[in-house]
Amino acid sequence: MKGWLYLLPAVLFLGFFMIYPLIDVFVYSFEEGYNFASQTYFGTGTYNYKYVLRDPYFLQAVKNTFILVVITVPLSTGLALLISVGLSSIKPLRQLYQTVFFLPYVTNTLAVGLVFMILFKKTPYSDGFVNLLINWFGGKSVDFIDGPYWAKMFVLCLYTIWVVMPFKILILTSALASVNRQYYDAAKIDGTSGFRIFRKITLPMISPTIVYLIITGFIGAFKAYSDAVALFGTNLNGAQMNTIVGYVYDMLYGSSGGYPSYASAAAIILFIIVLTITCINLLVSKKHVHYIS
Repeated sequence: MKGWLYLLPAVLFLGFFMIYPLIDVFVYSFEEGYNFASQTYFGTGTYNYKYVLRDPYFLQAVKNTFILVVITVPLSTGLALLISVGLSSIKPLRQLYQTVFFLPYVTNTLAVGLVFMILFKKTPYSDGFVNLLINWFGGKSVDFIDGPYWAKMFVLCLYTIWVVMPFKILILTSALASVNRQYYDAAKIDGTSGFRIFRKITLPMISPTIVYLIITGFIGAFKAYSDAVALFGTNLNGAQMNTIVGYVYDMLYGSSGGYPSYASAAAIILFIIVLTITCINLLVSKKHVHYIS
């Protein structure tokens, strides 16, 4: 009873702010033509889901989100692992380097977005710093903010990796520091190469942390919205760079606003996608993750 008593505040908080809203959204998603002002609807059924799944704006948002997830999660995790191994292998100025790599994480997302706009956006006075480098190497200028789709997607992916990687570096550096040094000493006595030590000792020992970062990375990437706004403004449909969360927001408050039933259906679809991928990751991790008992 004492344990349940300690848990009661958290249970009440989660139930009121997470479980109840989720149930409420699920109910809204089946109420056709729901009106916020009058709290009325004219029928129930699956029409909201059918509409959303046929909406070209939603399909574009799904495409953008999946591309963002597939590119940024593996790249950010892999780069963070390499940087963390490098930081763990050096002693001089290690804390300084850790602080430098962590700075983007504590910087405001929109502020980082403005910096990226300065680097990539064309203006009447300049083509941007990145285009200056491209021109210097003999290439042609590219409009990364208002130009071709894949140029904009490149900037969005790069921006997302830049924002999320510091947190992963911090977590992986801590995980590497917790590995028992006796394993490394024994491997060195046997003359094991550095790459084999990394593959056979380091990776298995920190595999729970890697799986945690991958799962949370997938969830975070599927919820991406502010990153796209910081780069391309609020008219993401016009820029063809909207995400699923952005579509939900637009259906509630944006230029297409006033359709809570459609927004709820899209939110439930996003929930199902994230839940499915998370379950798959957990099932795969059972076979490849080394948990220390």
